[in-house]
This record gives sequence, C-alpha cells and structure tokens, in this order.
Amino acid sequence: MAEREATVVEVAAKHAGKRLDAFLAAALPGLSRSRIKALILAGEVAIGGAAAAEPKRPVQPGERIALRIPEAAAPAPKAETIPLDIVYEDDELLVIDKPAGLVVHPAAGNQTGTLVNAIIAHCGASLSGIGGVARPGIVHRLDKDTSGLLVVAKTDRTHRGLSAQFADHGRSGPLQRGYLAIAWGAPDRHEGTIDAALGRDPRNREKMAIAKSGGREAVTHITVEERFGPRGRPVASLIECRLETGRTHQIRVHLAAIGHPILGDRIYGAGFATKAALLPEPARGLAEGMRRQALHAYLLGFEHPATGKLMRFERPPPADMANLIKALRAISAAAGV
Repeated sequence: MAEREATVVEVAAKHAGKRLDAFLAAALPGLSRSRIKALILAGEVAIGGAAAAEPKRPVQPGERIALRIPEAAAPAPKAETIPLDIVYEDDELLVIDKPAGLVVHPAAGNQTGTLVNAIIAHCGASLSGIGGVARPGIVHRLDKDTSGLLVVAKTDRTHRGLSAQFADHGRSGPLQRGYLAIAWGAPDRHEGTIDAALGRDPRNREKMAIAKSGGREAVTHITVEERFGPRGRPVASLIECRLETGRTHQIRVHLAAIGHPILGDRIYGAGFATKAALLPEPARGLAEGMRRQALHAYLLGFEHPATGKLMRFERPPPADMANLIKALRAISAAAGV
C-alpha cells in the first residue's frame, strides 16, 4: 500500500508525561484520537525510529514522533449493467470492441460507468483478484475517446500470459496491435517510423510530450493508407499505426509531432481545429462534429495463453469515423483523384 510522507512532531517540555494518543490528537487536530489510536496499533507511529505500540505510553521532552497515514485503498468497483460489444469470448478471456467515450477502469473522476464495471457484471465473481482490485482482468487499455479492440483476462494464468505478451510489444512474440487514424494533411512518405521518447509535458502534467532529454522509449510505425483531397495537396489522410511500444497517448503525440495531428484531438491537435471550416460539406460538418480523436484500434492479435492458438481480430472503424472517411473520399473524387 502506498504511503504519504511521515508527519514528524517533536515533544516540548510542557507535554512531558502526556499519553501518546492524546498528545498526537492535540498536535494534529485533523485526526481524531480514535484514528490516531488505530494508527499506533497498526504500527504507523514511530519514536526514534522504533514502532510505538502503546497508545497510553507517556511521551518525553525532545522525542521526535513520526506518524504515517497510509493512502486510502481504492474501493472495489461495483458491477454495472453496461452493454458490451463482445467480439469473442471463452472461459479464459473475452475480446471487446470498446466504443469511444467509455473509460477502461475506475480512476479519479470516473469511479463508475467504466468497462471494468461492465465486465464485472458480465463475468461475475470470477474476475476477483485478477490484475488487482481496481483493474480486474485488465491487461492493456485504450484512451477514453479511442475506440476499438481490447482483450480482458478471466483467469490468473491468462492474465499473466497476456501481460507478458503486451510487455514484449510483439518484438519477439505474436502480439499485434494496429490502429487507424484520420490525420490532418499527410506525410510525404508512404511508410515511416516515428522514434521519439515521451515524457510528461513540463507545462501541463496531464499531457505527454516529446522528451528533450530522458523520457521513455516510444516507437510508432506508420503507413499512409489513403490521402484525401487534391493530388499533392491532401487535406487529410488515413494512417495505419503499429505500436512497437505502448506509451500513454503515444500515437496522438507522435502524429502531432510530425505535423499531422489526429482530427478531433482537442489536446494535441487544438491548433488545427479551424481547418475543418475549410472543408466542403458534408466533410466539414462531420469533422466539426467529431467529439473525440479519430483513432480506432482495428487490429488485435495474440497467442491464447491457455491453448497456444494464434488469435487475430479486426473491427472496422465505427460510424463517426466511417462517415468522415466516406466524406473525405468524396473530396478526392471531386478533385479527380
């Protein structure tokens, strides 16, 4: 369990002989005496580096008393009946086509209505303890507003086996993860690799950014599947992305870094939002109405940990992306491309 930094209080001469729990309750008004007593009995209070086990122990002048308050344990998620688009299921795992807008696991601000709440309702108590209390069955994740394929483990052995494959990122194993992104403009080359380490944006800790130094290795392989618009002046493109690493917001940051952010990405493509107004209808309305980044995990492949069978799943982009792609193709057709 994670712990906060210890709070240290020094005993002044006037408090000599006072009970330990009473002294701390007076020194730390934010904590009740009963709470302090419980912390003492739990071994969370130390005097001179040694645990103080007796709440009634008298304190002495000059003693330094350290008190640690453990972080509150994350509450176990509750089952919630939320519709799931199940692509495949057996006794060991299930593969889901996650819609945009669905958070994968509970976190600050999203304690309910998550994929975890839904799979607990679907699978029942069988998920208990697999992958931890807060994230039962979860092996990998997709951003809230990224749609697509995601595998969930239903047993411990499958969780361990899948976790090992995702940790390897398919470098030496069978894991495959493919994404389709609708990006502004288009890279000049048909194929390429973006190799740029990522770290927290120093100006906004909720964002990721290309790390000027340090950072974590991040590698994305891209293939331009289609270019939309006049030849030589594409307004947008459909890009397939394959992950060699799996960092937070990796595809979104990498595509923005090469000047082709994803349509609808209000975090990493905010500077391109006005470009939608330059598109003809119906592409303009569809682009302006895109309420999330146009990113879809269309391909997922892995070795089944229990059977050894190679599993491969594909799902086309959902309606919001599919309709936008159709409208962008119409721009190309009108330009004679």
